[in-house]
Amino acid sequence: MAKVLKVDHIGVAVKSIDEAAKFWEGILGLKIVAREEVASQKVITAFIPCGDSEIELLEATSEDSPIAKYIEKNGQGIQHVALKVDNIVEALEELKAKEVRLIDQAPRGGAGGASIAFLHPKATGGVLLELCQRD
Repeated sequence: MAKVLKVDHIGVAVKSIDEAAKFWEGILGLKIVAREEVASQKVITAFIPCGDSEIELLEATSEDSPIAKYIEKNGQGIQHVALKVDNIVEALEELKAKEVRLIDQAPRGGAGGASIAFLHPKATGGVLLELCQRD
């Protein structure tokens, strides 16, 4: 059985990573350690370590990206919670067997070389949940 190991990161939708950094770095004293464009998801990510987990800032690169649509509907803020799993393929198969509604039927590439898959918020009590595995 696949194991959930920890909260890997919390995804925060922002209009501008540079503007958001004024708070996360300037006020809280945390540091962005990596920025990456994930073209397939039309987003730029910035990871901020925080203890054993991270904050992931998400900035849309186009108006039709999921992040742009999220901000338009909900404003800036927490967009998803990511759980690190030891075997994402096994975890997805177990969830399918339990008839959990998935957004991703198979893992796809995410920032930092992670394999990721999203569960539908209607299956999780309203939380967009991401599973991720980093090798």
